[in-house]
Amino acid sequence: MQTSFSLNAALNPSARMGRLTAALLVVGALAGCAVGPDYARPDIDVGAAYRQADVAPEPQANAGWVQARPGVAPLRTDWWTLYGDATLNELIATLQEGNLDVQLAEARYRQAQAALQSARSGFFPTVGSDASVDRSGGGSGAAGGGVSNTYALSAAVSWEIDLWGRVRRSVEAGRAALDASSADIDAVRLSMQSTLAQTYFSLRVTDAEIRLMQQTVQAYERSLRLTQNRYAAGVAMQADVAAARTQLENARTQLLALQRQRAQLEHALAVLLGRPPSAFALAATHDVPQLPAIPVGVPAELLQHRPDLVAAERRMAEANAQIGVAQAAWFPALTLSGVGGFRSGQWAEWLTAPARYWALGPALALTLFDGGARSAAVQQARANFDVQAVSWRQAVLAALQEVEDLLVQLRVMGMEQVTQGRALESARESLRLTQNQYVAGLIDYLSVVQTETTALSTERAALNLLADRLIASARLMAALGGGLPAADALEAGQ
Repeated sequence: MQTSFSLNAALNPSARMGRLTAALLVVGALAGCAVGPDYARPDIDVGAAYRQADVAPEPQANAGWVQARPGVAPLRTDWWTLYGDATLNELIATLQEGNLDVQLAEARYRQAQAALQSARSGFFPTVGSDASVDRSGGGSGAAGGGVSNTYALSAAVSWEIDLWGRVRRSVEAGRAALDASSADIDAVRLSMQSTLAQTYFSLRVTDAEIRLMQQTVQAYERSLRLTQNRYAAGVAMQADVAAARTQLENARTQLLALQRQRAQLEHALAVLLGRPPSAFALAATHDVPQLPAIPVGVPAELLQHRPDLVAAERRMAEANAQIGVAQAAWFPALTLSGVGGFRSGQWAEWLTAPARYWALGPALALTLFDGGARSAAVQQARANFDVQAVSWRQAVLAALQEVEDLLVQLRVMGMEQVTQGRALESARESLRLTQNQYVAGLIDYLSVVQTETTALSTERAALNLLADRLIASARLMAALGGGLPAADALEAGQ
């Protein structure tokens, strides 16, 4: 059902001005309200401090550890520079431009910008124009009509007054979606930075393992020659030669496996940088990044510093605004419209005063029955807000768990590295003594093989533990939000 009326041009100016003023005052008063709930971020208990940050590590295992306490400088935005590796710095600088996941997130951000601009267009009137020429005729004969022409030119203006805040809530939702999309870019960029750092650390430790295996192969080749000479002299048995050869070939096989693993890590770095693997190569070095000190901070900082949590909170705000959009459909829509132009059957009279026409007036429209569609839309919007609110809470708890897990992982692995270092010293000493005993003819070569296998395993375990600590530190940097400054983070409820 729709009710409409037009303003009569014959009204005297003072009466017409009075009515227009009164109408504008009513419209302005109504436009000041917006249906739907105003957004306020729900409260959530994140704790005053990380539990694992309050547990002091062993004195010899505190490398890369900073407790959360007042006065500690926050995590830097360029957190990867804390590792002191120039190659890593160059790779991440290249990542900012070439990574395809970041480019995809930026494209989605532009989509959100366009959607917000579309929502804002509801604040403005719609203006259109139309021009036409028609030629028509009837049947022939005495009763038949002749041929006639119609020339028309018109312009129309339509403006829906945002009485109940539908447009304002739509803009509010669009702005929240844009903020969420911006945070998504930060989240993707941080994730890619962390992934690149972890891949780079794995590659550098693999380089160290390759050097270890190359030295091991050379040592096993010398052992094989020594055993062959002892066998030729009748001092060693043929089984010793076979054991030495088996040990050498196993070491060569492990070396080939490490070289394959390094190539795959290099390919992964190339894809992260947005390059084909064939166009990327990274030279091996003898340097392995050192574990930096990581300022932990407090749990409350995650809500502003972690971009994925910011995005989840902004989507909750978007869902809240959509409730108001759905509720506005229950109220009548007031549209101001006007049309004017010229219409004539003669070209010469097309733009003359007698051919001119116009119409101006408001229209009030209200849907009386829709089979429950509006009610269902409101229920759907409220349920969507509940979904987003629960998702945000889950994301916050998952983020807290991730930080706590990585804190305890780094702390315990630091202690593991201390004990691993002692085991490595013992393995090297045992190997030295065993080799001397074999040369002196006190033991067979099988004992040497067992000792060398244990020593090699201990060396590789120490390197793998270093890689695990470096990778865990990069994950912790990302879990803490990558050092995103509070000034650059989106404030909740904005």
